[in-house]
Amino acid sequence: MQKNIPASWSRELSIGKVHFTPLPLLLAPMEDISDPPFRLLCREMGADWVVTEFISADGLIRDSDKSQKKLDILNQERPVSIQLFGADSGAMAAAAELASRARPDFIDINFGCPVRKVAAKGAGSGIMNDVPKMEEICRRVVAAVNIPVTVKTRLGYDQKNKNIVAVAERLQDCGIAALTIHGRTRCQMYRGHADWILIGEVKNNPRMHIPIIGNGDITDGPSAMKAFEDYGVDGVMIGRAAIGNPWVFRQVRHFLNTGRSMPPPGLTERLSVCRRHILLSVQWKGERTAIFEMRRHYANYFKDIPHVKPYRIRLVTACSLDALMEVLGEIGERFG
Repeated sequence: MQKNIPASWSRELSIGKVHFTPLPLLLAPMEDISDPPFRLLCREMGADWVVTEFISADGLIRDSDKSQKKLDILNQERPVSIQLFGADSGAMAAAAELASRARPDFIDINFGCPVRKVAAKGAGSGIMNDVPKMEEICRRVVAAVNIPVTVKTRLGYDQKNKNIVAVAERLQDCGIAALTIHGRTRCQMYRGHADWILIGEVKNNPRMHIPIIGNGDITDGPSAMKAFEDYGVDGVMIGRAAIGNPWVFRQVRHFLNTGRSMPPPGLTERLSVCRRHILLSVQWKGERTAIFEMRRHYANYFKDIPHVKPYRIRLVTACSLDALMEVLGEIGERFG
């Protein structure tokens, strides 16, 4: 029996000139994960909006090859945000102007990364103890570009300083067009459970009028449905559950539309998508880097296939494209 979607959910989400279908699903920005090949696969599987790996504002200004490469956008993956991080408002504004030349749909400011080497410099979620600086960065970036600016952040710096309700109001007043909230503090990193109650408080704050997107522990259709039903968010962002599993967007959308779970993809489809992912990655970043960065995807690509572990070990230790394709062929012959 099809689940009845509340009438209030039928409204389209609009940010600037971009219009989304109701209940949009977003791919989270993840370092060495959300590159153009993977973003493209996720869009094809149903992600409504994707975000680049985060890009250092300082690196972009210095014209570093790594930062410049992250500006690559495929037309088929739109709408797409370019995400920037940094602690200096002038550098962030200059980097935003440079990034806008790549013609993204949005510029996203990273106030959420909890990694020590980022947070210790006052960037990412390390800035959450300095709300005036957050405001200054937002104002400078908004003024520097002619496209919508969004923000991704956390609940606060630590358990004693969950200041997201007040922070959200102040960032909205700076002109940001949408806010994504990860339901953990900086000090939690990715431990424990995401606190969606505070995300809901932001969304239901009568002072807020910009879209609020929730992030944290969205792994399947039921968890996405709960986020929409219980907390009223305008969209949900999926991160770690998508690694090696671009089908998660298709499965979540099916559940939102029908109230029923969709079976996982069969081995033939898994092998086909995995091969394509590898080839796209090699084409985009070269064989050596692609082989290394693809390793984090294989566990989920072949999850729940009995006795596949020896083949998975060979995938993560292979050192050439030919070796990878040989192992994938053997998996097809052995388990197909």
